Amino acid sequence: MRVLPLLLLFLWEAQSHSAPPRPNIVLVMADDLGIGDPGCYGNRTLRTPNIDRLAKEGAKLTQHLAASPLCTPSRAAFMTGRYPVRSGMASWYRAGVFVFTAASGGLPPSEITFARLLKNQGYSTALIGKWHLGMNCYNKTDFCHHPLHHGFDYFYGLTMTNLRDCKPGEGTVFTMAFKKLVFIPLQILGITVLTLAVLNCLGLLRVPHTVFFCLLVLAGIILVVFLCFLHYFRPLNCFLMRNYEITQQPMSYDNLTQRLTSEAVHFIRRSTERPFMLFLSYLHVHTAHFSNRDFAGKSRHGKYGDAAEEMDWSVGQILNVLEELRLADNTLVYFTSDHGAHVEEVNIKGEVHGGSNGIYKGGKANNWEGGIRVPGVLRWPGVIRAGQVIHAPTSNMDIFPTVAKLAGSPLPEDRIIDGRDLMPLLQGKSQRSDHEFLFHYCNAYLNAVRWHPPNSTAIWKAFFFTPKFTPEGANGCFSTHVCFCFGKFVTHHDPPLLFDISKDPRERNPLTPATEPRFHEILKVMQAAADEHTRSLPEVPNQLSLGNQLWKPWLQLCCHSSGLSCQCDREKYDARVSR
Repeated sequence: MRVLPLLLLFLWEAQSHSAPPRPNIVLVMADDLGIGDPGCYGNRTLRTPNIDRLAKEGAKLTQHLAASPLCTPSRAAFMTGRYPVRSGMASWYRAGVFVFTAASGGLPPSEITFARLLKNQGYSTALIGKWHLGMNCYNKTDFCHHPLHHGFDYFYGLTMTNLRDCKPGEGTVFTMAFKKLVFIPLQILGITVLTLAVLNCLGLLRVPHTVFFCLLVLAGIILVVFLCFLHYFRPLNCFLMRNYEITQQPMSYDNLTQRLTSEAVHFIRRSTERPFMLFLSYLHVHTAHFSNRDFAGKSRHGKYGDAAEEMDWSVGQILNVLEELRLADNTLVYFTSDHGAHVEEVNIKGEVHGGSNGIYKGGKANNWEGGIRVPGVLRWPGVIRAGQVIHAPTSNMDIFPTVAKLAGSPLPEDRIIDGRDLMPLLQGKSQRSDHEFLFHYCNAYLNAVRWHPPNSTAIWKAFFFTPKFTPEGANGCFSTHVCFCFGKFVTHHDPPLLFDISKDPRERNPLTPATEPRFHEILKVMQAAADEHTRSLPEVPNQLSLGNQLWKPWLQLCCHSSGLSCQCDREKYDARVSR
């Protein structure tokens, strides 16, 4: 009889000291949202009550940094917890992202994503929305880069990205390419033909008819290819998939956010029997902008504001279903953006379609604070204290080790993981981030280093080069639509341009030996850290090489096997497809 109470006491003690149950995980990522857009980061005219609610009920990170200021490399870093250059997901060329679904590059199958780790721990995993990390390698059915080959049980969305070219009447992202590859060559050919014709008529030069014929044929070929590109780009690249099946080609923007939200809600509802991980990756607020009639024209910031407020509504729907199913207290919710707002985004009518990076300089595609400092909000009731504001430097790569540890998964031991577990910081067990150094890449080029020395409040940031903003005095590269990372587009600095971000977050006043006595000492430490980091980088195939980015007809998916018609609509607006 005495043994029974002792046994019960032992079991109670063991249970009280056992690890807490593994949480559900909801990761929410906006596209091109600036840190100055949500109300919880200071915006007073854009309505984001649900994102603000997450910040009020959880922790807000004020120095949360994207590992890259562009979509594809930033998302690769987020998924793997590693700088994108380690996986070959950083370009040495102008184009730093994928623009064709039939490209052969993508997140290598050898990379380990947090989705794969969590799936191996028994989690149900889903990606709803944008992927932008490739699809096929060698043929159109290998799906080597597809989300389902990277640990997701379920996928609904786009394997590429939202573009102006996907929505008729919204312009194109290929303006510069059209100018260089179509308009200028046609002008040269036209002037050449006209000049030769005049010289021939004046008898100054005898020109065979075959020359005129060849020049006109060449002009005709260029024109036909251009017209085919305009006609086929949208259906061949802008389509929705459910797992491996195309459901809508080309994609319709009608109630698109509502459809993505419905998919996310239904995934949560059918995943209550075991832990789940949902990655909800919005198309908002990347151009082309869209919103349904409940939000169109309702904001104070035009189409951009309408899209942002519709996205916030969707966040609210996710929070509501978690509460309805009594899952909120055991669910970690994270909200962020893949990088800063695109300040150069102006449509063909001159309307500003980019967001706000608040007080910070620059934006998408450059490593000034406005390009990499993003919203970072985390909520887990009872675990993360509500109302926290954390100023320590953190990275979107930190999500990988954080969710892996929460799910009970060990980290891979055969590779470097650059992210750090956020939970000690979020739970108040540590006041400092584990990142002493962070490295900021412009595509594959090491652009800047950030150093938060131990026992110091200073946060040093050194630029090896900076983009040349155009026109002069602007806050972006408006002449090229985005900033580039090499050649005539940048200014190199020797010694590097040094800032103390803790005192000068707007990066207006570079330090000098006269204003900072330890100037050379600081730069020496940062250069040594950069050199050590560079030595840790393996040689890997470049997934964003020109060859890997080019469109390949044998990789093109089409919902019909006859030619390139590629027109189908299997979406159900009023009732879900049974699965």
